Amino acid sequence: MKLKGRTALVTGASRGIGRAIALALGEEGADVAVNYVSREAPAKEVAGQIQKMGRRAILAQGDVGDFPDTYRMAQDVLREFGHLDILINNAGVTSDKTFVKMDHASWRKVLAINLDGVFNCTKVFIDQMLRQNYGRVVNITSVIGQIGNFGQANYAASKAGVMAFTKSLAKELAGKGITVNAVAPGFIGTEMVEAIPEKVRQRLLDQIPLKRFGRAEEVGRAVVYLVSPDGDYITGAELSMNGGLFM
Repeated sequence: MKLKGRTALVTGASRGIGRAIALALGEEGADVAVNYVSREAPAKEVAGQIQKMGRRAILAQGDVGDFPDTYRMAQDVLREFGHLDILINNAGVTSDKTFVKMDHASWRKVLAINLDGVFNCTKVFIDQMLRQNYGRVVNITSVIGQIGNFGQANYAASKAGVMAFTKSLAKELAGKGITVNAVAPGFIGTEMVEAIPEKVRQRLLDQIPLKRFGRAEEVGRAVVYLVSPDGDYITGAELSMNGGLFM
């Protein structure tokens, strides 16, 4: 077990990619705090699965887009675990509209969770990582932040911003025992992709050289690699996982 004795928090861990990451960390021996905003039942299910692996799992309710609530959540996690070694900033939302139709509320909704949320969560945990001279931060970005997409100016901007944040923070913290990396999934077979109309899904598949959507479990294993000793010499990187959609 590559992560035995380590503690982790995964934001937005009640479903999709976040769920897969939380389970992958548990499988490698980490104790995991499962963050959610309102979907308590699926978050409990994820925590229960991790506990069945013999690991410790706690629920960490909190809105990462709200700094005071994020701070409160962090204190709860640190009180339960004593310290945090691994932070996975995964929580994200979409609010798709063409820019002409996009109002300020749609812009702020996406930026508040996807970009401000990464700042908030990192800010509330970084001091204790510095004190222990160890930390692993992985931010989940997106291929959309690399190539842009019709109707997703807000989402693309948020994810590109997360990558710029990742590189800057990696440079600041490299000499302090903390690595900061990102994983940029393409189209992954989660609820979000499954909700896309069949004709549109087929057009997407036609653009992907590997001719399939990714699996959430594949993203989970990539995150494990970055936060395990195997990834100790990697920082400031963005690992693209898009089946060749963007090369």
